[in-house]
Amino acid sequence: MRDISQYPFEIRPLSAEDGGGYLISFPDFSECISDGETPAEAIRNGLDALAETIAALEGKGLPVPEPDSGGVYSGRFVQRVPKSLHARLSARAKQEGVSMNTLVTSYLAESLGARDIRQQA
Repeated sequence: MRDISQYPFEIRPLSAEDGGGYLISFPDFSECISDGETPAEAIRNGLDALAETIAALEGKGLPVPEPDSGGVYSGRFVQRVPKSLHARLSARAKQEGVSMNTLVTSYLAESLGARDIRQQA
């Protein structure tokens, strides 16, 4: 079984005309996208869609790309944060029912998306 959490993804906010929420896509799979009302929901839905995409490719005997087959980024970084921030993030992740890594990834994606929108305005 593949570890689908190793596949990089991109997440961006959708405009009101596109229904709002967030769109997630996977650079290694042009045919795999999903969405959600929040970044965390988009990530959950996206991972479900990715698992189904991989199963379909394998079922047809087609090659499945390795994670980040087109880039050189590991998708990993380590950042020390103040204990008070760590506590707040941990509490929020528990409240949302997600891991702290998923929560922080969602916050980063949401922030980058908002920044992109401001730059386009």
